[in-house]
Amino acid sequence: MTRLPAKAGLGFKPEHYRDIAAAPGAVGFYEVHAENYMGAGGAPHAMLAEIARDHALSIHGVGLSIGGAGRLDRDHLARLEHLLDRYQPASFSEHLAWSSHGAAWLNDLLPLPYTSGTLATICAHVDEVQETLGRRMLLENPATYVTFDNSTWSETDFLAEIVRRTGCGLLLDVNNVFVSAINHRFDPRAYLAAFPLAAVGEIHLAGHDTEELPSGPLLIDSHGSPVADPVWTLYAEVLARTGPLPTLIEWDTDLPGFATLLAEAARAQAILDRQPREAADAA
Repeated sequence: MTRLPAKAGLGFKPEHYRDIAAAPGAVGFYEVHAENYMGAGGAPHAMLAEIARDHALSIHGVGLSIGGAGRLDRDHLARLEHLLDRYQPASFSEHLAWSSHGAAWLNDLLPLPYTSGTLATICAHVDEVQETLGRRMLLENPATYVTFDNSTWSETDFLAEIVRRTGCGLLLDVNNVFVSAINHRFDPRAYLAAFPLAAVGEIHLAGHDTEELPSGPLLIDSHGSPVADPVWTLYAEVLARTGPLPTLIEWDTDLPGFATLLAEAARAQAILDRQPREAADAA
């Protein structure tokens, strides 16, 4: 199986199809949300097939409900398997979250307590996904707004144990780390120092919104603005430890023109390009 190139990528939006088709290779790869392409055909697949001919592809799921207490939706998993078989993407990822309860789908990525019981459920779900798809998946760390009194694991230890038990990889969303750190008043650098970076197969960067509350700032992972300067700083510090990794600029709301997205990708690429030289200088 091919791997994503260790370059900057963008989410593919149909609004930018003509710009992308006119500039093949402008970025290292494109990423799409799996659930937008679970239909049989039509314009979405026609455009995606054209993009996939010239670019590496990452497929990012938002609906498996990996952290849900019930069984995985077998029909959803079958549609996902068909999609991945059709496009053979270089990467597939999902979220450490839940989004369903019984037959009800809540259209959100919801937090969960980090307990041994939750851990066992998630590992069983990850095993089922990887066995069904016949590939290693990446699991993304969440942006969170609440914590649970009954959690007995730190998030980083929880993720490391999932990797140890299942062999999955991780998708490190640096903006999610920063959002959670500000919301829960912890040090993002301490979090990243404990993160199992050796398992990271892709990085996400995105913008966030800030709401000022009496208790202090609340950050919202909105994906509708440029990446914030503190997130860029954390990203560079991560790459200094890992070396270059595939890096996606996520921008899903208040979508700007393609040139704006290319500028964000170029900023990430400049940081990626510095890594080998900085490593050599350090040596």
